[in-house]
Amino acid sequence: MLGFCLYAPYAVLGLIGAALADRWDRQRSMMITQTGMALAAAALAIVAYLHVDSVWAIDAIALVRGSILPFNNPSRQALMVQLVGRGELPNAIALNASVNNATRVVGPAVAGVLIAKVGVAACFALNAVSFIAVIVALGMMRPAEFHADVTRSRATLLASIREGLGYARRTKTVRVVLGMLLVISTISINFNVVLPVLARTTMHGTAQTYGFITAAFGLGAVAGAFITAGRTRASRGLLLIAAAGFGAAQLLVATQRSLIGVAIALIATGVFYAIYTSSSNAIVQLATPPHIQGRISGLYSYVFIATGPVGSLIAGGLSQSGGAPLAFVAGGVAALVMAIVGWLVQPWPMPTGTVRVRRRPLAAGVVRRSPKKGTT
Repeated sequence: MLGFCLYAPYAVLGLIGAALADRWDRQRSMMITQTGMALAAAALAIVAYLHVDSVWAIDAIALVRGSILPFNNPSRQALMVQLVGRGELPNAIALNASVNNATRVVGPAVAGVLIAKVGVAACFALNAVSFIAVIVALGMMRPAEFHADVTRSRATLLASIREGLGYARRTKTVRVVLGMLLVISTISINFNVVLPVLARTTMHGTAQTYGFITAAFGLGAVAGAFITAGRTRASRGLLLIAAAGFGAAQLLVATQRSLIGVAIALIATGVFYAIYTSSSNAIVQLATPPHIQGRISGLYSYVFIATGPVGSLIAGGLSQSGGAPLAFVAGGVAALVMAIVGWLVQPWPMPTGTVRVRRRPLAAGVVRRSPKKGTT
């Protein structure tokens, strides 16, 4: 239910947030949404400090934070293109993933020490304070140095949403990658639900057990992100191999009962997870022209996150019926099937890193900035 409260707002607001990412200033949107997320983190620290034992309070905070994410994620994804340019985008996405996944290794270790020394409330308070660095960094960015040429949409909100959905439907590359992601994200990517069950019920462990296996998954994800970052371009073959490997690794997790065996299998799962998500994100972003980047980035996030409510309930139901191994089997089979489907529907065109777009006449009131040298 906590997962449902966290991700359900994305199912309602995700497409709206995606459309607004092409209408609003992305840097300013990020600063506003990050401030909101900091306040949600501070509220969680207060609840923990006051020892509020009502589940509804935690769910309410998750609902608030979940309502901010639909406006944060599309702007964050689209802003990345403006920061690095399209030529370096696959490496930037992978590097971003490596930093993100590194926290899965460092975070549990740091949290374990802090919980023992100063308690849970202090951990949540530290999380709230950490947003200050993010907000300051966003404020220090210089828009004049951004790479991408952004023509802000002036169409109505509904028309903007229709345009984004229409582009995804007409473009086979985007359609196939998002279709695969829809199934895999719903059934195979529910680690926030399954890993606690695996640690406590299947392995009869403690919080330390959960921290250890979470760190193992994060270690693999960091390695996978670095593998992707070292490549010069996005690859369809790598995407399909990663999807198949992700499924096979989850089936391996389902067969393990020892802590070491589970950790090794989760490292492999993390490697393929990072390669698959980074590759799919890069391919979708590169297949999208700048004027619609926010909406397609938002649609990618929508498919990835808005499946969380359904996925959480499915994973929870499977774990209750057959334990964590059954949930991992379902996730493994789903990823393998999608890898086969992606291979069968070939060929679908691969973006080369530069998208050439035929310029359309500007609507009244729209101002187009000239792109910088070296961009298209």
